[in-house]
Amino acid sequence: MSVTQAIARSANLGLPEKLVQEGLLDESAMADAVKGARDAHQNLVAYLVSRNIIESREIAITAAALFGVPLLDLDCVQVDLDTVKLVSDKLLAKHRVLPLMKRGRRLFIALSDPTNLHGLDEIRFSTSLNVEPVVVEEDKLQKILSKAMEQADTSMQSLGEDDFDLEHLDVTGGDDEVDAGAQRDEVEDAPIVRFVNKVMLDAIKKGASDIHFEPYEKTYRVRQRVDGILKEVALPPVQLAMKISARIKVMSRLDIAERRVPQDGRIKMRLSKNRSIDFRVSSCPTIFGEKIVMRILDPSSAQLGIDALGYEPFQKELYLKNLKKPQGMILVTGPTGSGKTVSLYTGLNILNVEDTNISTAEDPAEIILPGVNQVNVNPKVGLTFAAALRAFLRQDPDVVMVGEIRDLETAEIALKAAQTGHLVLSTLHTNDAPQTLTRLVDMGVKPYAIATSVSLIIAQRLARRLCNHCKQPLEIPAEALLREGFRKEDIDTGMRIYGPKGCGNCTDGYKGRVGIYQVMPLTEAIGRIIMEGGNAITINDQAKKEGVWDLRTAGLNKVRNGLTSLEEVNSVTIE
Repeated sequence: MSVTQAIARSANLGLPEKLVQEGLLDESAMADAVKGARDAHQNLVAYLVSRNIIESREIAITAAALFGVPLLDLDCVQVDLDTVKLVSDKLLAKHRVLPLMKRGRRLFIALSDPTNLHGLDEIRFSTSLNVEPVVVEEDKLQKILSKAMEQADTSMQSLGEDDFDLEHLDVTGGDDEVDAGAQRDEVEDAPIVRFVNKVMLDAIKKGASDIHFEPYEKTYRVRQRVDGILKEVALPPVQLAMKISARIKVMSRLDIAERRVPQDGRIKMRLSKNRSIDFRVSSCPTIFGEKIVMRILDPSSAQLGIDALGYEPFQKELYLKNLKKPQGMILVTGPTGSGKTVSLYTGLNILNVEDTNISTAEDPAEIILPGVNQVNVNPKVGLTFAAALRAFLRQDPDVVMVGEIRDLETAEIALKAAQTGHLVLSTLHTNDAPQTLTRLVDMGVKPYAIATSVSLIIAQRLARRLCNHCKQPLEIPAEALLREGFRKEDIDTGMRIYGPKGCGNCTDGYKGRVGIYQVMPLTEAIGRIIMEGGNAITINDQAKKEGVWDLRTAGLNKVRNGLTSLEEVNSVTIE
């Protein structure tokens, strides 16, 4: 009898039942976890570990004993990238398993849930190898799997100075001819070329969103924004300021002789055959020279999938439900840097199928989406959001995305499109969902047009995610937790609050970011309030009655689940 056949027979006993028998969780809590995992579209093991319900080590030991599958500590394993490449990225991401080694016709697969027989069958079919499962701890698996997939694609975590020829990196965007007004050695100086390329590679490796090159009177500073926080990374000699800015401007097709006015450009850095990163470059003249900021645009961020964004299960369901509607308007709101673009692009990726015509007007298009018709607005030549939207409506669209609703003309055309059989996605800069409706009224939009067109509003923020390796429980008095907004029943049931510590795997106790969302559908009751001239406070009260979480409530739930700290939630949700 094969291992998979043995697992199939043992699966009748059930991992949930075995975990209860081992005293790791009581029956009612396990029933809630099973339901929660189903609602979140996660396997049970990932659900239990991600919410710190049961330690991954205990689950792995129990599963290995129950199903008679070998147990392995991934800390003792050196991942073989050639073995990882035997299985497609699509299957690795879908089933969250890790190929460990190949022995003859046998492929050993690390997984945390041995009952994932469908995944093993798919891998067996795609590789034509006999698949042997090995049980590992869920948290270690996800960490090593993410790193291995990135390394296999010449990706972010493995980038280093030794991996690339820093003088001859594949960077496009620059002209072959250097502008006559610039000195050739300014842009061809090998140390400068290496320095700029290394700064860019390091920023990609760290997951930075922006790079700042800043000249001052006696210093020159380079900073990177990682998880929303700017950190100084280099202090090159101030004498090199003009050479560094000239190099970057040539790479991004800017006029290096023009130092008096702001300029915008782009750079494409190819890391491998299948992976490239775009940089949006902005130069601005300051009193001590040109400050240059690069925005890093990683196309893979638009491919994360909705599960990676941090929506609560009921919020995700609302978003997906409204994306499936043939018409209506979905608005995403929040300050700059709150992740609105990723939320919209994730929705567009879900809608991007062969039978759907999608057009977007952006300022500018940050990430290229194959299959989507993207337009950069250019007010200088009359190509405004409104003009682009009018053109879209003459091109048989199904879905239209407007980068931002800035004026009454754009708002009216977008709402009219939403009323006439099109799905419209757009953004506004407001603090929360109720204020978005009143902002449209303040713009001059008729209340009845809002009530009959807008179907969903998503307000969002980004909070830094606590590092799973070093986060530590905090002792906070119950009275303080009540003042922060936690429920008494949470405190009475022994809720644990975690805070940052700091280790070699993170920055100041945080690694990555998680979304905090308010997802408000426009119901009949809210529509009536708008028609009657109600304000944002009245709309917010009605939304709460209908079960809509405000940003504060959603943030506290992230703290309750150990994903972020109370300090972080306070910094992004308290106005």
